[in-house]
Amino acid sequence: MMVSHYNQFLVVMSFIVAILAAYTALNMAGRISISSTKAARLWLFGGSLSMGIGIWAMHFIGMLAMEMPFTLSYDLPITGVSMLIALGASLFALWLVSRSRLSRVSLLAGATVMGCGIAAMHYTGMAAMHIQPGIRWNLWWVALSVVIAFSASVAALWLTFRLRQLTSSQAALLRIGAAIIMGIAIAGMHYTGMMAADFPHGSHATERGVDSNWLAILVTVVTLSILGITLLVSLFDARLQARTSLLASSLAEANRELAQLALHDTLTRLPNRVLLEDRLAQAVSKAQQENSGFALMYMDLDGFKAVNDAWGHDTGDRLLIAVTERLTQHLKGQYTLARIGGDEFVLLAETAAPDDAASLASSLVQTIAEPFTISPCEAMVTLSIGIALWPHDGETPRELMFNADAAMYHTKHNGRNGYHFFQPSMNALAQTQLQLMNDLWQAEARNELRLLYQPKFQAPSGPAIGFEALLRWQHPQRGLLTPDIFLPLAEKTGVIVSIGNWVLNEACRQLSEWRDAGHTDWSMAVNLSAVQFEQPALIDNVVDCLSRHRIPPDMLILEVTETTAMSDPDESVRLLTELTTLGVKASIDDFGTGYSSLLYLKRLPASELKIDRAFVNELRADGEDATIVSAIIALARTLNLRVVAEGVETPEQQTFLTELGCHTLQGYLLGKPLDPQAIANIIENEQQRLIDPVQAPEKSFSIQPGAE
Repeated sequence: MMVSHYNQFLVVMSFIVAILAAYTALNMAGRISISSTKAARLWLFGGSLSMGIGIWAMHFIGMLAMEMPFTLSYDLPITGVSMLIALGASLFALWLVSRSRLSRVSLLAGATVMGCGIAAMHYTGMAAMHIQPGIRWNLWWVALSVVIAFSASVAALWLTFRLRQLTSSQAALLRIGAAIIMGIAIAGMHYTGMMAADFPHGSHATERGVDSNWLAILVTVVTLSILGITLLVSLFDARLQARTSLLASSLAEANRELAQLALHDTLTRLPNRVLLEDRLAQAVSKAQQENSGFALMYMDLDGFKAVNDAWGHDTGDRLLIAVTERLTQHLKGQYTLARIGGDEFVLLAETAAPDDAASLASSLVQTIAEPFTISPCEAMVTLSIGIALWPHDGETPRELMFNADAAMYHTKHNGRNGYHFFQPSMNALAQTQLQLMNDLWQAEARNELRLLYQPKFQAPSGPAIGFEALLRWQHPQRGLLTPDIFLPLAEKTGVIVSIGNWVLNEACRQLSEWRDAGHTDWSMAVNLSAVQFEQPALIDNVVDCLSRHRIPPDMLILEVTETTAMSDPDESVRLLTELTTLGVKASIDDFGTGYSSLLYLKRLPASELKIDRAFVNELRADGEDATIVSAIIALARTLNLRVVAEGVETPEQQTFLTELGCHTLQGYLLGKPLDPQAIANIIENEQQRLIDPVQAPEKSFSIQPGAE
């Protein structure tokens, strides 16, 4: 027998190629299992090609590692067949491990096919040698190589199937370890098969071959390149897929958050109006199919605005959250509690009878009536509920909502802190309010807004030193409406901002007209609503009106209620400071009715305090109101503020307020609110009386100093 030797470098290279081929198989199986159908097919065929070439190259390099006394050559067609066998075995193996499950029978059958394929590839490759006489085979070694091929196939298929979907760093280490084991097994099968070959003495090549060292280097480089490119593409695709998965996960999370924001209230996390309408439509559909019923409760907090104004929006928000928690604690069964804006909630509840709805509404009213401890205050609010029952009070979601809202307003108008079921008569009031709201949107465009001017007098009886602009609405059907009727609607809808700007501009225009007529010492007081006071464009609007109508800034007095000024004291100080820097005067209206902080009151750059009419109405020398008014005037004197008293209707009030130290008086006793034409007529009559004292025209107020 001819003795052969092995090139150790090529032997090591064959092991490296075998391990890389095994790792490629493990990696490709993972790509196939997590890819879509089309991409999985590409990875299956591409992976089979790389894996097959790797296994075949390991076999071929192992054969070239054998050093013979002569230079070997190989039959190309037979060598090509051995490569095709390796490719076929690789394709079958990857297809088998990419299936959803691998039973024991499938594993053994697949290992048999793959083991036979590897053995066939090896011995077909050996048969490609051009050598005479032919190789003699040791059947025991051949049988051992086939057993090793089968065992290696079992291990390779099982490991590949188990590790195919693992993506953690620990899984990467497991794959490397598995690849080493599989590579050693494949190489071990090859060299066992080589041991089975017996080359008789005198064997020689029948054809001259190329240098096996250069051929081995060429095959090694090409194979490593193919395996390396395949692994790089796989790793790049895995990185790209991981990034895509991360982006998809982030997008899904963003979509969930957007859905949450779109369908839920951001403060209380309750369903919003959009989700409520969907749930209500589902409830109607379900009730129609099952011939059942449900109740819709429209709920509004009584006294919430006062808490919000007195303690600020942050306290108001925390109160809404506390109310939500208290409501949900008392709700059981199938229900939807939604917040649809401000302090309005809607409850959709499955109830068997009106009595159940009444019992639920009563318990909710009672639980909200308990005080809320919201630092820094203890807040008291109550709940007004309107109940509409399906199908008695409406067959459509919109009709149910409208009627429940009407029932809630009925509760509001009848003492609050309770509940009422909807009655058809309630629609009249609701429809009136709705029509009034629609008309209000068009009032300014239709030129229906009016300003009356109530004179303000230097105590005790004159002369007139200015006017306060009072808003009225000349409704085409309902006549002249006072602010208490329509201003709450204006604030609720937001149209109060546009109306407030109109009032400011019109008052300045009228003052400019009076100044042109010679009354340059008159001032104009304009009330600012809470919503208007919070507008960023307030300063610009004031400056624009003063400039357009050529009004000296100190002739304009902006009245802000005490509650509005104290809702956000720091911002109020900033705004009023900016206004007074321009020269505009600031007045704290309705003083004594809110929750003033003396610290902030001292910082407010106001020029006057206005005593609310509630203290003037019952003013007596020995009454509590007199004590309060005396304290207010003393406080104003200490802070160097002028004092205006409104609502003066009797000579006794006039005298007493003057003695206490009020600087300015305003009320029906001295002068009622009048339109500009009536004021012009009085001015003309006053001037005529000075010319002809015999005439005594009817007097509403005097513009002359000391006039009776």
